[in-house]
Amino acid sequence: MKIFIGTGFIACLLISTLLFSPPAKARDAKSMYSIAEALQSRGSEQLDSSKVQFFFGDQSHPPIAENYGKFTSNKKTNAVGKKDKTACQWVFLSAMISFQKRALHEGGDAVVNIHSYYKKNDISSETKFMCGAGAIIAGVTFRGDVVKLSK
Repeated sequence: MKIFIGTGFIACLLISTLLFSPPAKARDAKSMYSIAEALQSRGSEQLDSSKVQFFFGDQSHPPIAENYGKFTSNKKTNAVGKKDKTACQWVFLSAMISFQKRALHEGGDAVVNIHSYYKKNDISSETKFMCGAGAIIAGVTFRGDVVKLSK
């Protein structure tokens, strides 16, 4: 006796598998990385500390002459085929370049009180930043105050 399974049965089996399988969970590894290492990584030459200075967490800085407001820099980058650390350092620099452009646009010369704000998790550190890395995308979010420092 031969058993024949038709294409209708296979289609029903496939559809039921898709409907009743638990959803796949995307990877979103949140990790802390060194600010100093990221500031020395490839591409960091795009940051010009003679034009805009960055102060993370509670780092001391010269007195503020003018405060232009709190701004957010939310950046993502392609993480395909990259190690998490490499992708996170790259997206860190992208966020800092964005802050540098914002500061210059507003008339500022520094961004102070920079803290991680990834997925609204507020983390203030003078030495580390938070980055979320998945299989396809890595991202950082920072908040900071654009200011003009007293001379």
